[in-house]
Amino acid sequence: MSDIKLVIAGAAGRMGHAVIREAAKTPGIRIAAGIESQSSTALGHDLGRMVGLAELGARLESDPLPVLAKADALIDFTRPQVSLALADLAAQARIVHVLGTTGFAEADEARIKAAARHATIVKSGNMSLGVNLLAGLVELATRALGPAFDVEIVEMHHRMKADSPSGTALLLGQAAARGRNVKLADARMKPHDGMSGPRAPGAIGFASLRGGSVVGDHTVILAGDGERIELSHRAEDRAIFAKGALKAAIWGQGKGAGLFDMQDVLGLRAGR
Repeated sequence: MSDIKLVIAGAAGRMGHAVIREAAKTPGIRIAAGIESQSSTALGHDLGRMVGLAELGARLESDPLPVLAKADALIDFTRPQVSLALADLAAQARIVHVLGTTGFAEADEARIKAAARHATIVKSGNMSLGVNLLAGLVELATRALGPAFDVEIVEMHHRMKADSPSGTALLLGQAAARGRNVKLADARMKPHDGMSGPRAPGAIGFASLRGGSVVGDHTVILAGDGERIELSHRAEDRAIFAKGALKAAIWGQGKGAGLFDMQDVLGLRAGR
């Protein structure tokens, strides 16, 4: 089997650099190109040299169309509007699109589902193995404990993170909602601020903290009368997300069109 030809969107960013470093040492992966906006000062640079590695023979490009036409997979940690355009192009090219971008609106999700009729899209608010195992534990715990235990999801990220709550926090909220057989949109609380009144039974709350260079901390608190359970995950290196994304790119080869997530990639969801 020939190597998977990989394109990395947002290759000049922090996550892009992490993906380049991990992909360069992953057997079966050949980095074909990186994508950045036309304003990037790194356009034309070799991706290996860009992250302090030996030359890889893959350069940073601004036009995604020609590079995706020759690719097998795209890893994308960018911004919602960029990712939506890339999803459309991935659908045209019938390739695997690993989508780690967060902050999508409801209408955006519908557009991604439409693209997944032709592309193999693996979409997750977090690509790490640990977080996806945590989500499984949260679903199990909320199902066992029921609405007598209040659920609060606390997350902290670096000062530059734009979306709130984080995609990972929402992923954990979805797990809690599944455990209670409800929709997160119906159970989600408004942020605590001012005279917010007593907590509604069965509500799922979120708290977002921003500061410093924190990669990503998440804690799910299940608070009952007289006792409290806390399930936590702390990301210390962006390489964990890059490794998960590469695993998803490899897993998606030959799967056919559809919308998947990391639970599918890791075999944590029965029935697929």
